[in-house]
Amino acid sequence: MTLAEVLPSVGLAGEPPLDPGLWPVTTRIADGGDLTCGGVSLVRLAARFGTPVQVFDEAEIRRRAALLRTAFPDAEIAFATKALPVRGILRRLDGFSADVCSAGEIALARSAGVPGERILVHGNVKTPEDLKAAFAAHAGRIVADSADEIDQLAALAPAGQRVLVRVTPGVDAHTHHALATAVEGQKFGLSLASGAALDAVGHLLAQPGLRAAGLHCHLGSQVRGTSAYEEAARRMVGLLAQVRDRHGVTLDQLDLGGGFTVPYRPGEGAFDLTGAARRVLGTLRRECDRHRLPVPRLVLEPGRWLVATAGITLYRVAAVKGGFVAVDGGMSDNPRPALYGARYTARLVGRHTKAPRRPVTIAGRHCEAGDLLAEDVPLPADVRAGDLLAVPVSGAYHHALASNYNLVGRPPLIAVADGAARVLVRRETEEDLLRRDLG
Repeated sequence: MTLAEVLPSVGLAGEPPLDPGLWPVTTRIADGGDLTCGGVSLVRLAARFGTPVQVFDEAEIRRRAALLRTAFPDAEIAFATKALPVRGILRRLDGFSADVCSAGEIALARSAGVPGERILVHGNVKTPEDLKAAFAAHAGRIVADSADEIDQLAALAPAGQRVLVRVTPGVDAHTHHALATAVEGQKFGLSLASGAALDAVGHLLAQPGLRAAGLHCHLGSQVRGTSAYEEAARRMVGLLAQVRDRHGVTLDQLDLGGGFTVPYRPGEGAFDLTGAARRVLGTLRRECDRHRLPVPRLVLEPGRWLVATAGITLYRVAAVKGGFVAVDGGMSDNPRPALYGARYTARLVGRHTKAPRRPVTIAGRHCEAGDLLAEDVPLPADVRAGDLLAVPVSGAYHHALASNYNLVGRPPLIAVADGAARVLVRRETEEDLLRRDLG
């Protein structure tokens, strides 16, 4: 057993230590500058599957799932499928519900064996095809995003369909504007402040074929603090009390969404899950006592928090010029930096070097000046073409947002555990890319 295996944060031959907040739980520094994850060499994975390649540590996903169940023992946990729509991931989250927002994600959940009663259908626009898929799957709940959607459900849904009303509670989660979904003026949900949400609940209750199941809200993504969730709980319980007082109905479910932050670069703080659970559950109990309401069944919808840190993307360096290190992937496999300025770090894998580190920009391969995967990344000054780079915290919204820009195929997804690698999603080929083009 090596020193790095005993103390994985200790580097070899001058290699920087691993930041435990950024890498999957089984990641280790190995001889020769390699890293292992799930007991599998990343150098060998890159050689076997090519690059770019996305690697997922099954142990990290299982660990985080267990932490959620411990922190919120009585809550329903619905994986936000949009973060990583992969059957193998849903199957590894056995017992979790699935938060879906399209016919495609419904098909994915069904094919992964998620029972219909544990499928929650979201989205600010649900097409007729989406709703048909939801009804065919016997989806347990549909989240209504507008009064028009309630009318549509009343006309089309099978009798007894359970419906949640999505509320815009007016809570600022202090995240990037493109990731904030609970402030006024957003396209999601019905305003609490204007009374639209309360009116929508009344409209839902008036539909004899529908069953009002509860309320839903979602604050956004990368929410760092707990106070926003506490405030959302206060406001949503207040709305539950208004519904009871106006309509004589006590709704029994409250969905507070997800959005827990994860760190992407050294020094960024992790989300205090245990503290958040204590404070949110305490606020929920106190507010229900104050309004003389029974505590509703809590539903949470984490996505990024469950899978982001489980993922590592491997790239091969193609060229170095000036302050740019160009790699064989880019915005087609990770558009987040170009979409909303997401920041990443990276690490040289596969060889030792004592060269001093200098800040560089990791540039993608695509024909866009904005195709920059990471900036101000400290890499060895002797990094060169052919080197292997590992980008941590790349398990969420990479595969989901990937495209075929420049007709580049999407990379494979490989799960690692107990020294073995398993293909979750194969690499996309040129034949795949041309198959839909009928000429």
